[in-house]
Amino acid sequence: MRTMFKGAGVVGMVGVVAAMLGAPVLAQASPEQDLKAFRHFFEQRFPGVPLKAYADGEWIPGINSEDAISQYKSIMEFPPQDEGIAAGKRLFDKPFANGKTYASCFPKGGIGIRQNYPYFDKQTGQVVTLESAINDCRVKNGEKPLPWQKGKLAEISAYMASTSDGKLLHVTVPNDPAALAAYERGKDFFYAKRGQLNFSCAACHMAHAGQKLRTQTLSPALGMLNGFPVYRAKWSNLGTVDRRFIGCNKQVRAKPFKPQSVEYRDLEYFISYMSNGIPITGPGYRN
Repeated sequence: MRTMFKGAGVVGMVGVVAAMLGAPVLAQASPEQDLKAFRHFFEQRFPGVPLKAYADGEWIPGINSEDAISQYKSIMEFPPQDEGIAAGKRLFDKPFANGKTYASCFPKGGIGIRQNYPYFDKQTGQVVTLESAINDCRVKNGEKPLPWQKGKLAEISAYMASTSDGKLLHVTVPNDPAALAAYERGKDFFYAKRGQLNFSCAACHMAHAGQKLRTQTLSPALGMLNGFPVYRAKWSNLGTVDRRFIGCNKQVRAKPFKPQSVEYRDLEYFISYMSNGIPITGPGYRN
């Protein structure tokens, strides 16, 4: 399933959304045009919900029930993710065997930079996520990489995200063929149906956002990743974006890709770009 506006005889979800909203169906859409159509879809889907509110994922008045939001506020009086943040800070500050720390690998010592991830690295020709940058830092300093989905990596990422709390997500897509190709691959993944259940990311998190899947409210795709890594009640601990993507693929009975695969990094790139201008709230809490 293609994800561009109408072109080459194939209509993708973005084109369908544009048509629903009365927008012109374009032969080719730029990232900026995609972003405008994406936001407009949710403006129409949930009238009155301000853009910044989408940073809270499923816990948004007008999307989730008053009872659920009240329970969420009660949980947030003593946020379960705080323990992970504290553990992440200890790990972040602990020197490697060579005496250096994670701070040596990042701009501004790694503090207050979460809003700039993921980004496209022209030198490697790949999307760099915060988690991939953390493990790259370890390898460069003679340490073994950490497991991708939970544990220490999620805690370090959670601490770094917490230092960007309230900063607006600012992911860029350079006018570079390789960067645009990565963005398009991520967009394709988001709108393509897969698995035995034949679902796409967009089916759950656009078309059915705010509806119930068993007892869980499907969160809107807009702002979805601003709260990652997240503490999930289902997990009873922190998890990275990879952990969530893999879980989603399994739920639709599709074979998951490996953590930090090109597919998942490009998908994160697209969804994050769609959430530009929304505050960072990670590590967040989800059911």
